[in-house]
Amino acid sequence: MPTSSPSLTDLWPRGVAANTAAPADVLLRLLDPAAGEARRILCEERRPPDEVMDAIVVHPEWRVRRSLAGNPHIRPAQRGRLVEDPHDLVRATVAAGPRPRMRPPQPLPDDVVVTLLTAREPAEPGLLTAGEIVSELLSSWQVTASFRYRMRGHEHPAVRYLAMDVWSLLTPQEQEALLGDPDPDVRSAAARRRAESLAAGTEDLPERGRVRWQILHNDPLSDAAVAAAMADPESRWCIAGNRHTPAAAVARLARDADPAVRLRVAARAGLDQAVWAELARDPHEQVRTRARVQPLPRTPEQCRAVDHEMDEGDHDCACTLLESCTESDLDWYRACAESGEVVLRLVAATFPALPADLVARLAQDPHEEVRHRLAVRHPLAPAATVLAAFVARPRQRAHLLMQSRLPRTGLSHLLDHEDPEVRMLAAADPTLRQAPAELLADPDDRVRRAAAANPLFAGETLEALLHDPVTAEGAAANPSLPAARLHALLDRADLPRLTR
Repeated sequence: MPTSSPSLTDLWPRGVAANTAAPADVLLRLLDPAAGEARRILCEERRPPDEVMDAIVVHPEWRVRRSLAGNPHIRPAQRGRLVEDPHDLVRATVAAGPRPRMRPPQPLPDDVVVTLLTAREPAEPGLLTAGEIVSELLSSWQVTASFRYRMRGHEHPAVRYLAMDVWSLLTPQEQEALLGDPDPDVRSAAARRRAESLAAGTEDLPERGRVRWQILHNDPLSDAAVAAAMADPESRWCIAGNRHTPAAAVARLARDADPAVRLRVAARAGLDQAVWAELARDPHEQVRTRARVQPLPRTPEQCRAVDHEMDEGDHDCACTLLESCTESDLDWYRACAESGEVVLRLVAATFPALPADLVARLAQDPHEEVRHRLAVRHPLAPAATVLAAFVARPRQRAHLLMQSRLPRTGLSHLLDHEDPEVRMLAAADPTLRQAPAELLADPDDRVRRAAAANPLFAGETLEALLHDPVTAEGAAANPSLPAARLHALLDRADLPRLTR
């Protein structure tokens, strides 16, 4: 059965919810249950003003608070205000991270993570246990490896426990401290990690599974274990990247028949100069390139940064961001920005601390992907570079639309662009010479709504747009509407006025 079209009184509150000029006393009316979809838009699809956010955090309906807990437009610290919410699904949404997830989210503040990790089970059972909420947190990308490392000596055992995830980064003294931890669960987990490391020193490794993979990748191996791994193609690939693999075995792996194994060797931080030179002449192009772009000496962090860019085959992906437990070498990133190797310039473009002079240099890079990567990743990317990436990379638009770096003015040249999402951006430009009336008849309804929200429309024209079902929602989002008119629209929608 076909659904009926929304009425004007449904469309107006939705537009008001998105109106960036609407004052707090207008937006607060949308927290009433009668606001329907408009309430969700306000709580999930924009950054509410501080006064409105304060009201959402203490709102009596948990679904309203949960909407804010998953809002991707607000900072992690603001979402973290709900970390001790009385409803488990609100806390779980903070732990799971914002939705939709265009890319791995920014990490939660340390105190928020600690609160989630140390929460006790509530007296009254809910839909989720505290442990299930922690599981959401640990799979959300909101807890960094550096947090796990920094908290190895935390007073609470549930926080210290996370150090097991970075066991190979710990010094022998730090490992011994965890092996003697006063908490039995921490001691037991540390003992398991130690046993796994000791197993690497024997020939008797697990036959398959995560533990075997982890040992072959990370732990020192006995001669017998190395010999056994060399006889298995999958294991050879693993130990080719293990920093503890003996030099003689690395030299053999550099001549392996599988180019994937040789590529892993070419990406090692600790590599003999003669082996590096041999790989730089490898018959496989990717192996040659991997060796050539990063001469010796090199650090593990530098190798990870180069690997990250070389592995990014899909340049429109929601790219993950690298994080390090150690201080980055700014001089190396400077050299990358000035390199003739495209891969190294890509590395520099993703480094958020790259100084402004080199950002300006990369913004003029002859390689399009360097410019686009800079636009998506770097906080100092010039507006023109960001706009070019928005036009050229549709899958990055949702992310770029949330960035203040994306220009909202000077877009008249895009009004007739073939892509409706680009016309939408241009339609809202308040500096156009005249209101984009031609876009009010655009075949895409999103463009029509964006055009109706342009503040160049005012007076009788704007009133006409408010009463046309095609443009009513966009017109209600128009920032030129005064507060009194916004209140009147909500009055017509039967939303109650606030009582003080």
